[in-house]
Amino acid sequence: MTRIIDGNAVASEIRDDLGDAIETLADAGSRPGLATVLMGDDPASQTYVSMKQRDCEEVGIEPHHVDVPGDAAPETLYETIDDLNENPDVHGYLVQAPVPDHVEYREVIRRIDPLKDVDGFHPENVGRLVAGDARFRPCTPHGVQKLLEAADVDTEGADITIVGRSDIVGKPLANLLIQKADDGNATVTVCHSRTDDLGEKTRSADVVVAAVGVPELLDGSMIGEDAVVIDVGVNRVDADTEKGYELVGDVDFESAKARASAITPVPGGVGPMTRAMLLYNTVKAASLQTGIDVDLP
Repeated sequence: MTRIIDGNAVASEIRDDLGDAIETLADAGSRPGLATVLMGDDPASQTYVSMKQRDCEEVGIEPHHVDVPGDAAPETLYETIDDLNENPDVHGYLVQAPVPDHVEYREVIRRIDPLKDVDGFHPENVGRLVAGDARFRPCTPHGVQKLLEAADVDTEGADITIVGRSDIVGKPLANLLIQKADDGNATVTVCHSRTDDLGEKTRSADVVVAAVGVPELLDGSMIGEDAVVIDVGVNRVDADTEKGYELVGDVDFESAKARASAITPVPGGVGPMTRAMLLYNTVKAASLQTGIDVDLP
């Protein structure tokens, strides 16, 4: 029987395990603080920010939030970033993407203090990850690694195919999985929109990670027998439901489940892990900035 990898359960365990580290820091006078910055009023972004704020409150991290008008000049956002860089109560923060078109997101990322860059997107942190000395592992790739660990997948020597080459998931995940580490040492193939015969690449893999943002791009015919499937995609498609839509992944769940030995669902797979690893990075950031050692899960 195919195992369904429950991201909610794994994320809950990580959040619980962070409790002792958070209280150690708080007892020493440095309760971890996470800030979110939202420029504009995009409804989906507002929902994501609210979820992250709620997560903080539930685990004992101090939440902070800053709204920036969507029509404000880029300098207004940059001033907010500068303030957060100097705020000792904020150990980590993120600027919720997307930002308005008149703001260059790469410039936003470059302005964030690398020690507070809990998304792991600053060029300094990207370089450290590639060099095998990661300060912060980006949240979704790290969450994928934790799910593979929870599913008892030994990545050493495994053939892993990643479908998608984004800066947020595909590239950093590939770099993490090839590192000389207990959760690395894999042979990684990265596929994308220019890949010839995608199915040939995915069928030969022990593990397939789909992170391309195309609804149900991969089906069971593209999955090898007893492979492990990690579906990062979250896509809205029209459906006869109360909301008028449903969420599906980049993998056709039912046909892939018939072939795979283990698979993540959408929703309830990778999504909860991304948020849990954001909390993880915030606690790590607080530890690094204060010099207070803590045990991280």
